[in-house]
Amino acid sequence: MGNNHDLNSKGNGFGDKLKVLVIDDERYFTEELVAFFQHSGFDACQANSGAEGLSMLEEEVYDLLILDVKLPGIDGLDILKDVKEKYQNLEVIIVSAHGDIDTVIKAMRLGALDYLRKPFRHLDIQIAIQRTHRFLQLYRKIHQIQEKNSLISKSLEERIERNFIGVSRQILGVLDLAMTAAEFSDTNVLITGETGTGKENIARIIHYASKRKDNLLISVNAGAISESLMESEFFGHQKGSFTGALTDKKGFFEISNNGTLFLDEISEMPANLQVKVLRAIENKKITRVGDTREISTDFRIISATNQELDGLVEAKTFRLDLLHRLNTLHIHIPSLRERTEDIEPLLLFFIEDFSKKVNKPVPRIDRSVLRALKEYYFPGNVRELRNMTERAILLCNMSVLGVHDFRIKPKAQPVKERHQQNLNLQENEIELIRLALFNSNFNQIRAAEALGIQRMALARKLKKYNISFSEIKKWKISASVNKQE
Repeated sequence: MGNNHDLNSKGNGFGDKLKVLVIDDERYFTEELVAFFQHSGFDACQANSGAEGLSMLEEEVYDLLILDVKLPGIDGLDILKDVKEKYQNLEVIIVSAHGDIDTVIKAMRLGALDYLRKPFRHLDIQIAIQRTHRFLQLYRKIHQIQEKNSLISKSLEERIERNFIGVSRQILGVLDLAMTAAEFSDTNVLITGETGTGKENIARIIHYASKRKDNLLISVNAGAISESLMESEFFGHQKGSFTGALTDKKGFFEISNNGTLFLDEISEMPANLQVKVLRAIENKKITRVGDTREISTDFRIISATNQELDGLVEAKTFRLDLLHRLNTLHIHIPSLRERTEDIEPLLLFFIEDFSKKVNKPVPRIDRSVLRALKEYYFPGNVRELRNMTERAILLCNMSVLGVHDFRIKPKAQPVKERHQQNLNLQENEIELIRLALFNSNFNQIRAAEALGIQRMALARKLKKYNISFSEIKKWKISASVNKQE
């Protein structure tokens, strides 16, 4: 049979051996062929009916299918057609004892890689497999970048120090808008989306694909800076302007001259600073704290938030004129549950990435994992999927990742079932803050983490809404009484 080791192959990202499935109703044939493949270094399985074979394809990922064209109750060509529609990367070799030229032509048109007529020698199947093996190697080499589903060039990936993975229509639309924004390097951009959707990734793509790419991108979390230091951090200060100002200092607006200032969590910016930021954006001039001179600076603003700014405008906590200045171009990133097509490429990328980082073999993934993940609500979006995958890789001691390796929480209550609840933004925010503090035993750091905001931002909200320990205690007692009634 020649050198069998030449047949062995790396898998498709799900495993470390070429996986083969043989579907044929003649048990002796499948057993002999599976034994041959296993002896040759393959991971091979068999099915003796079309239904059994299709079921196995749903549960596992295979590289190669050996398929009998004549099966009881179902035409092998119908299976071939179905397989090529569902599993585009699965290669198929058709076999039959009753083949004719018309059947061969139909099989090839439907996507079969090769055709063998029974009875055939092991040498024949060996040659066909070697031919397929070489094809698969070439295919993977040519499409290596595409298989990773990276939507941006390698050079841009290196600049932004991020990967941008996806295949969905929604994420392609987001990238298209980001590249459009990059062309207009003076246009301010507002990026919205839930926590973990990748808003900073989009900001970095816009900056590093623009004419400003050779200058600084300054990233600032508007909710992470102490309110007393905010003006100094944004506008800079002169030496001696306040206690501790030992030297002159440039602020964010000056440092980002000819570059980009990325304002994350823009909704957390205090009202008094909003006025000054608006003036700086309009005039492209700033004045340091303790100075009277105006300094010109050419910056671009990209801002991001996971809050509904229109609601904050109505609640009088965010300025409408500032919102108009920020969202000249608006990019909204849909949640991961709205674009489930992106889950699989993201998962495959994270699995390969983390496996390399911890020097582990890349595990296969059970098909049930993808089904479970696509049904999951993903409140933490891509960031949550990334963390789930990292944990699974670190703790998994098997060659296959299953559902039990992922912390998939119970399905959240659908939005349509919550439409009768209170939709007042401010009241809901107060309720969530109370609940987070109560559940964390009034530890503000833990409460802020649970809410997905910075501790400084939480402190400002406590002051704004006059929330105290005694107030929360009364609220909890009142809620308990109402529940009993």
